[in-house]
Amino acid sequence: MTSSDPLYDYIDAVSRALGLRIEDAWKPAVRANLEVSLRLARQFDEFPLPDEIEPASVYRV
Repeated sequence: MTSSDPLYDYIDAVSRALGLRIEDAWKPAVRANLEVSLRLARQFDEFPLPDEIEPASVYRV
């Protein structure tokens, strides 16, 4: 675990903000899951959508 790794810094900051205790042994797994989530979010964000696209309708029951 490197102290200069921004993901570890983020994990530490968020765990403090949420009042969660994350064991040092768990941090590599938390980091791996966060890295996958961020990679998937980046792919979603970079997906090109045409300007003419309409949002889906909202149906309420």
